[in-house]
Amino acid sequence: MENRYFERDISWLSFNHRVLMEAADDSLPVYERLNFISIYSSNLEEFYKIRVADHKAIASGVTRSDEETVQAAVELTDRINREVAHQLDDRIRIYEQQLLPALRRAHIVFYQDARFEALFHYDYVRQFFREEVFPFLQPVPVTSGKVVSFLRDNRLYLAVRLRPKGDPGGTPTYFVMKQPYSKVPRFIELPRVCDDYYLMFIDDIIKANLDVIFPGYEVESSYCIKISRDADILIDDAANSHEIIEQVKRKVKKRKIGAVCRFVYDRSMPQDFLDFLIEAFHINRHELVPGDKHLNLEDLRLLPNPNPNVHPLRKPQPMKVAALEGTSMFDYIARRDLLLHYPYHSFDHFLHFLYEAVQDAHTREIMVTQYRVAENSAVINALIAAAQNGKRVTVFVELKARFDEENNLATAEMMERAGIHIIYSIPKLKVHAKVALVLRGTDDGHKLTSYAYISTGNFNETTATLYSDCGLFTASRIIVNDLHNLFGVLQGKKNPVFHRLLVAGFNLIPKLNELIDREMALGPRGRIILKMNALQDHTLIDRLYEASQKGVQIDLIVRGICCLIPNQPFSRNIRVTRLVDTFLEHTRIWYFGNDGHPRIYLGSPDWMRRNLYRRIEAVTPVLDRRLRRELTDMLHIQLADRRKAVFVDEQLHNVWKSEHPQQEAARAQYAFYDYLKGRD
Repeated sequence: MENRYFERDISWLSFNHRVLMEAADDSLPVYERLNFISIYSSNLEEFYKIRVADHKAIASGVTRSDEETVQAAVELTDRINREVAHQLDDRIRIYEQQLLPALRRAHIVFYQDARFEALFHYDYVRQFFREEVFPFLQPVPVTSGKVVSFLRDNRLYLAVRLRPKGDPGGTPTYFVMKQPYSKVPRFIELPRVCDDYYLMFIDDIIKANLDVIFPGYEVESSYCIKISRDADILIDDAANSHEIIEQVKRKVKKRKIGAVCRFVYDRSMPQDFLDFLIEAFHINRHELVPGDKHLNLEDLRLLPNPNPNVHPLRKPQPMKVAALEGTSMFDYIARRDLLLHYPYHSFDHFLHFLYEAVQDAHTREIMVTQYRVAENSAVINALIAAAQNGKRVTVFVELKARFDEENNLATAEMMERAGIHIIYSIPKLKVHAKVALVLRGTDDGHKLTSYAYISTGNFNETTATLYSDCGLFTASRIIVNDLHNLFGVLQGKKNPVFHRLLVAGFNLIPKLNELIDREMALGPRGRIILKMNALQDHTLIDRLYEASQKGVQIDLIVRGICCLIPNQPFSRNIRVTRLVDTFLEHTRIWYFGNDGHPRIYLGSPDWMRRNLYRRIEAVTPVLDRRLRRELTDMLHIQLADRRKAVFVDEQLHNVWKSEHPQQEAARAQYAFYDYLKGRD
């Protein structure tokens, strides 16, 4: 039987490799390239703590799965580790052969060991170590078969092998030391020499001074190691909201002591040294993942830039919409729908929308969903101001947003204390919809124009400067009523009716099938463009295969996971584009050609099984012809990118659309920014 789908996690690794490819782009400033190494490493850490941890739990029989057998889980984990090891070769090559020389050309010498170019750096490092580092080190002896030290999640340890001085053939002694990052920075600036600046890992400073820590011993060797632990929190699906809160409070504390999902070690470590650590810490050999000399390179985002002549990337700065300056957003939206594109447009416009609702005498209620809440959030402050100003404010807070559980819970409790009505997580479902509603009326019950906002991204002013998203404001009574019905669902009401809003679990899948059927009926005149973060659902992939075989031309712009295989007999009319650049592509836009009268939708879901069947997601049609044209232009600009866009081929390779991308080639994110500036 032919293989019709890529494996989800192998596809994700293909995406992360595309992130790594950005670090090799010598047209970018060197610190931007280092940041992509950081992003690649951080992505991989989370991938192991969630996805690989799940497979390992199935492989060990700890959890059961209807979708994956024990043998399949073992084989997939081995396949993942092989691919990661292959990517490590690329990362080392890019880092050592491209980035370190690029830093040196910028007069920044980043020592990778204790071989100093300037002899007085040796004396500086010795003194710095004695005064700033040594007091915080706690070497712990390690004995085979007897664990005396718990390895904390994602913390770096130095494993040291010693022999007594004068007895080189004696029995070796082993120690581990946790590196004191809470007390000392990961990167240390050394004294400048002429035009050159010098940086050094704290890891290497410790290694260069092991003789101070272990007098009476010869240091035979030392290597960095780390543990990644299962970070997933399994919430009981049968629980009510109160029980979910208690589970989150209890289980999030156990995240740091979860089961080991990988043991990462310096791959230059001798086998007998590694064997000793495996036995001492009871490591399963399936958990071994070789790494480089320096681990946790996600820390590179913190690498100091000591040279003032080395400038960061000049990113497009958020712009204000000229038509909104000096006017009421309520008045503008009452006349015509408004579409904002972040981070090209300023998120301040959404904040102004909220504060206008705070000050508006006729605003009766503000309703918002919150999935990932920014710390010290201006959005939350606006909602609190609304409650204090006598408005009824209702906020749905998703407590099961991974890695944001504690922050979301603390923010929800703060809002409750301020008088905001909080709806907590729904059992068996995550609420991923990004929607807001402002309801207005007079004291005698007369309804006034109300406003709906449907977005592809979170109400988070921090990520709104990093992720590309869009949000639609509308005063359409039908969409406002639909959104009000959606908030009714979140409060437990049954049997809602949605006329235009598409909601996962209700009318989303039937509408998608209808739209695909319409394009299939057009045959070669059919046209579909789908932009999303991930495409995994096999049922919808099969529908796209069907459409392709009817001659429908299909372009997919999928940043991450894509389980659809292009370039096959059943997918010959489907092309998969992946775009990675300055901002994280996060927008979800669906275009159906409709024989020259396009139907366009935007909203929160990807085409993943979890989004389509286990979450509350919201999608709105774009009704304004002018805004449909704008989104169509955006999609075409992205498909025309020959600078940062790649095709994903049938082998999951990221293939440049231009064989030799040049700086002057089309670059979608910057081209779209210029497009929006021209419209304003």
